[in-house]
Amino acid sequence: MNPLDDPSVESFLIPGARVFDRYFDCPLDYANKDTSTKIKIFVRHLVPVDKVSAIKKMPFFLYLQGGPGFECALPGSGTSGWIKVAFEKGYQVLLLDQRGTGLSSQVSAEALDELFKTDEEKADYLVHFRADSIVRDCETIRKQLTAGRSDVNGEESRITLLGQSFGGFCITTYLSLFPQSVQHAYITGGVPPLVDNPDKVYRALYPRMLKKNKLYYKRFPKDVDRVRQIHAYLSKNQVTLPNGGTLSVRRFLQLGIAFGGSGGYDSLHNIVQAAAHDLDRLGKLSYRTLNTIQESQSWDTNIIYAILHEAIYCQANQASCWSAERVLQEEPFATEFEWRLENLKQGQPIYFTGETIYPFMLDDFAELRPLKGVANLLAETKWGQLYDTKVLNQLEGPQVAGVSYFDDMYVDRELSEHTASEINGFQQWITNEFAHNGLRADGERILGYLMKLARGDEAYNR
Repeated sequence: MNPLDDPSVESFLIPGARVFDRYFDCPLDYANKDTSTKIKIFVRHLVPVDKVSAIKKMPFFLYLQGGPGFECALPGSGTSGWIKVAFEKGYQVLLLDQRGTGLSSQVSAEALDELFKTDEEKADYLVHFRADSIVRDCETIRKQLTAGRSDVNGEESRITLLGQSFGGFCITTYLSLFPQSVQHAYITGGVPPLVDNPDKVYRALYPRMLKKNKLYYKRFPKDVDRVRQIHAYLSKNQVTLPNGGTLSVRRFLQLGIAFGGSGGYDSLHNIVQAAAHDLDRLGKLSYRTLNTIQESQSWDTNIIYAILHEAIYCQANQASCWSAERVLQEEPFATEFEWRLENLKQGQPIYFTGETIYPFMLDDFAELRPLKGVANLLAETKWGQLYDTKVLNQLEGPQVAGVSYFDDMYVDRELSEHTASEINGFQQWITNEFAHNGLRADGERILGYLMKLARGDEAYNR
């Protein structure tokens, strides 16, 4: 239905765009879609302010957010970044809150308690919140929005995709399941590894995290002693965060997740410096510092990011079984990332971890505690297929391009290169000019260049 004809659709203006807030009913379980309960999927529909009258004819450009487990924020305008590029190319833009996030039947401990009584019931519900279900939601929405559109090649009913990080994982699943529905696909920092479980991913990740740590301490050498001071305090004191969570040593060291984005070294240094200053001045961590640390970590507010994170790497009937924790026990990682006070040598730097999920989080994060049993069940779940390599090898029609960041801490470049080689016609751009958040830093340039690559207007030489 045209949102202009639907009085239930809320509409408002931002600079350069009219926004329509839209909801779609989608089956929870697509394997049993005729009998499945429905969930609400929320989409912000953006149209150039001067082209609203042409809404019935404009092609759709769907953005898939990173994560898993993050909603899609309302942009400040339609006149900058990648949205500006999409508008200039004649698209109307869809910003999807992936199922379980934002306004799309958001998953939280409270919501699950309202729906179910047992951990087993909650786990059975959450198995439907991976990329394969997200993609089927997108396909359901595409069909509704393009109903009645078609030309001889079916191009008017196809959709163009942009995926950031985990959004790129979703695009690869989309190309595997519904390649005929995609006109163009652009992936930024999210060409997924074609693995069956996360072990290989983490064996590649820990060395990258080690490299980031060494660069951090080279930039801020006095932080070696500051981190040891904070570590000693946390090892000897029970520290409670404002929301009731526990700031353990291992939780503090997870602040290394900031290393993956531009400005991450500086933001972590600010926290370390403030915490050490608190200890020198007060003998404890201040409320301000504790609140800053709590707000720097997203696992309380976006619980899918924790409890389904390792599952994004699982297929071929394999389970994650707390992969990051298991691989951390292997050498040399167990020695390099030693965190126990009694095992540390004098003056030894203590290294931060990053986007890795561990069982201790189910005790330390207040919003994850009620889901401890659920998370353990999901860690033992054997998952179905996300990607079809045969379909990707034989891909015809969609123009596909992606950027991989040379030192990306979140998505391994070498594994991404292998995947790109498996997708027929994929045009890959590898650069060290941007960190993982390159699309946010300069979305106009990145999307513009990927469009040229996909069309063959630019020939990228590695």
